[in-house]
Amino acid sequence: MTSAYILKRLLLAVYTMLVVSLIVFAITQILPADAAQTMLGENATPAAVAALRQRMGLDAPTYMQFARWIGGVVLGDFGTSLRTGLPVGPAMLDALGPSLLLALGSILLMLLFALPLGIIAAVRRGGAADLAVNLISYLGVSLPEFVTATLFVLVAADWLQLLPATGYVAFSEDPLGAIAHLTLPVITVSVILIAHVSRMVRSELVDVLQSDYVRAARLKGLTRRQVLFKHALRNALLPAITIVALDVGYLLGGIIVVEEIFALPGIGRQLIVAIEARDLPAIQAGAFIMAASYAAANLVADIAYALLDPRIQYD
Repeated sequence: MTSAYILKRLLLAVYTMLVVSLIVFAITQILPADAAQTMLGENATPAAVAALRQRMGLDAPTYMQFARWIGGVVLGDFGTSLRTGLPVGPAMLDALGPSLLLALGSILLMLLFALPLGIIAAVRRGGAADLAVNLISYLGVSLPEFVTATLFVLVAADWLQLLPATGYVAFSEDPLGAIAHLTLPVITVSVILIAHVSRMVRSELVDVLQSDYVRAARLKGLTRRQVLFKHALRNALLPAITIVALDVGYLLGGIIVVEEIFALPGIGRQLIVAIEARDLPAIQAGAFIMAASYAAANLVADIAYALLDPRIQYD
């Protein structure tokens, strides 16, 4: 992997974000809401609305509005919220903190469980462990987030009263309280991630263990453990990296639902509030930040893919 490839991927990510920003801006332009009318209220006179539209630059051509908006985004200025009258950028960045904790916690939990489950199922293919892992995977994929969240709340928060059902506490205020409030949301989000990745690891590892070079390694006298961890697992993890990157798209969508259910003040919940209030600058900022997170995850996945398999040649 060369620095030229990394630069190429960075430029592609920038281009992708430019296209995404154009799509996000276009969608918000066709929404049935007028920013000036929303700020002034339904009883505002047409003259007052027209004056505010002129002051906000909403009477300018659409391409000029987009150029002004994308220029502000480059400088970190996402505009002013129509709901609160405050800058959107700082509010969204504050909301990004809980969302990142939820996403990172879910990915960590997925790595702790998905890889061992996939390895066990592949090594003991056709046995009881394999059937159990497949059953867990099918259940994880089949159950929607709101069903999983409701079950966890009923069992862990209502019946057993082990964990809080909703709310959020910052780590700086109470680390143990923060972990307690994030536990159920993290488990809810990680369930489907574990199901996806464990199935992929199991499938790929089964194919690799049946390959010729693995048989050759065994004939050379390597132990089963050496073959598994030094040869087979590394190749089996390559497709799993792609799945993890794609699952970031699920994280972005699933987090919105989970944050709403567990009342987490994350960017997903902020986006729902913005949509309900027709807060166009906040909608644009939330959608753009989520898309940027997805592009960054795919960039990291591409780089990790190349590092794990140096044989892959990139133009």
